[in-house]
Amino acid sequence: MTPAEVFERRDELLILDVRENDEWNAGRIEGALHIPMTQVDGRADEIDPTREIACVCRSGARSARITNMLRSRGYEIHNVEGGMRAWAAAELPFVDKDGNPGSVV
Repeated sequence: MTPAEVFERRDELLILDVRENDEWNAGRIEGALHIPMTQVDGRADEIDPTREIACVCRSGARSARITNMLRSRGYEIHNVEGGMRAWAAAELPFVDKDGNPGSVV
């Protein structure tokens, strides 16, 4: 799923951000659920299985792994193509931990 598609559907999708804390603090999609990749397996109960999910990381690699894992468990989930780098390149809005314009680290 492209960043533009996710942005257009952001009110109906659960956006799952699997980046590390420093990446999340630097810039995030407002309303996203943050669970670092290494914690997803142990925190899967926090992910609503009835919602369609868009999974994002910095470039799309980590989120692709989580997308495959959760899809195999029955979640309706899509990888965000190109991750936050592509989101930023498309000039879509995202914020840092203080609500200021975000950056991708």
